[in-house]
Amino acid sequence: MPVRADLRNVAIIAHVDHGKTTLVDAMLRQSGAFGERGEATDRVMDSMDLEREKGITILAKNTAVRFGDVTINIIDTPGHADFGGEVERGLAMVDGVLLLVDASEGPLPQTRFVLRKALAARLPVVLVINKVDRSDARISEVVDEAYELFLDLDADEDQIDFPIVYCNAKAGRASTTRPENGTSPDSPDLKPLFDLLLEAIPAPSHTEGAPLQALVTNLDASPYLGRLALCRVHNGTISRGQTVALCRVDGSQQRVKITEMLMTEALERVPAEQAGPGDIIAVAGIPDIMIGETLADAEDPHALPVITVDEPSISMTIGVNTSPLAGRSGKKLTARLLKNRLDAELVGNVSIRVLPTERPDTWEVQGRGELALAILVELMRREEFELTVGKPQVVTREIDGKVHEPVERLTIDAPEDYLGVLTQLLALRKGRLEQMVNHGTGWIRLEYLVPARGLIGFRTEFLTETRGTGLLHHVFDRYEPWFGELRTRATGSMVADRAGVATAYALFNLQDRGTMFVAPTTELYEGMIVGENSRADDMDVNPTKEKKLTNMRSSTGDELVRLTPHRQLSLEQALEFCREDECVEVTPATVRLRKVALAASEREKLRSRRRTG
Repeated sequence: MPVRADLRNVAIIAHVDHGKTTLVDAMLRQSGAFGERGEATDRVMDSMDLEREKGITILAKNTAVRFGDVTINIIDTPGHADFGGEVERGLAMVDGVLLLVDASEGPLPQTRFVLRKALAARLPVVLVINKVDRSDARISEVVDEAYELFLDLDADEDQIDFPIVYCNAKAGRASTTRPENGTSPDSPDLKPLFDLLLEAIPAPSHTEGAPLQALVTNLDASPYLGRLALCRVHNGTISRGQTVALCRVDGSQQRVKITEMLMTEALERVPAEQAGPGDIIAVAGIPDIMIGETLADAEDPHALPVITVDEPSISMTIGVNTSPLAGRSGKKLTARLLKNRLDAELVGNVSIRVLPTERPDTWEVQGRGELALAILVELMRREEFELTVGKPQVVTREIDGKVHEPVERLTIDAPEDYLGVLTQLLALRKGRLEQMVNHGTGWIRLEYLVPARGLIGFRTEFLTETRGTGLLHHVFDRYEPWFGELRTRATGSMVADRAGVATAYALFNLQDRGTMFVAPTTELYEGMIVGENSRADDMDVNPTKEKKLTNMRSSTGDELVRLTPHRQLSLEQALEFCREDECVEVTPATVRLRKVALAASEREKLRSRRRTG
């Protein structure tokens, strides 16, 4: 088959925080992409505010660099399994991958997830050992672990025979000769990486004389051009102004006109007249185009296979805000606006599902994990929505007449002193220990298979027990039969029994009973959760109680009330804290925890109904 020798399409895949976006920065810098504009900011590909704040990549993005006569299209993918739909779409656009592995941490669950996808797509792999300058680097052991991972994922002989390059992405240096642990590669720049990439990643091939086929793998929007469809051209050529056939997922076809066509050069999209096989383009002029559809020749249309993505494993309900304080800070409050926003999210995010519930103002949203759903809620909050968000639940399946639930592969790195407490925590969550490694450095690595239910709310407890030193990563592994009842939170909630304003005097008397979530002067309502009770059951409290004043002088009357600082919950922590009968009220200004049934009498009725039922 003929090939385009002047072009390479490559995706960078890795575990979260192993340096993908930093490596893309270095490749852009070396190719002169930043040009006259001076030194660029770090992680230039993380363009969303949320990506910069959290330090993770959420959306897959593409850029292009020039190396000699060759254009290299680079897809920067997220490293978090919750955004796996982005990885799967990125792999549909490329002919090979760079697999990044940290020289100290080695392959982690995410590395397994993205590599499994690349091997299934039969893509050649170049292994990049990054951060070789780390003081705790263990390069040869990490290379051996990478080979073990390939064998574990049933890679064939061709796939296991992969080239290796050693890299310090921050300094922009790479070498094919293995440096000493903790030292930088001997090459002054990334030329060895580029040379190896051109040699190991095949050029795009196509069928001679075949009609046009371009697969839509992503969507974007432009304030001037409207919806943009990002496509990889597989066969034929496409031109600006051309009339093509749009082959939809349901099998129907319609004729559409390409009004504008753009190609990526470095960090900008520039207008293009024509694109050929292997090119990655953005086309405008088709307002209702969707991911997975094919742009084909108008006279001889042939659709390409639709991109398949893994099924969602976590769900939660999202509805309009029904609390007494609704409408204070948000502007988008109605069910119609909320439904329109969720429908808009479905257009560009292939890994979530939106299903109706019994209530007309609430929907069930299914996704890959808590983080993906929390990111969606955070984005909506910033768009001035007010929401009521339910506790995350697992999505079960029925296989051979038995209920199955998702199981996650969990990897923990922690100081060895915490081995006992971690074993105890995971035994309560019905985790199975698969592997334990002691590196001899005072740190251990534990690999567990744990029901996804058991990991909801685990991160906060894990960080508390390991004093913030432990590292925790998990990724969906498979479905297994239902594990039975799991112990959820061991503590109860302190629930406000009336509306009013929290006072320092009342909170001072309550803080001995547990951890408070509210500060003095916070406005409260009945059913709002104001703290965590140290005992297992819920406790109705009055946080609005004021100190009675008398005209008698007292030696203790003017003493200051000394409050322990309250715990401010982020959105993710609030979702983790929730029980089945609790939900989170999310507004642009605040995140509040509340009971689903606000009135104490209603809650008592539900409790007695559960006991008798």
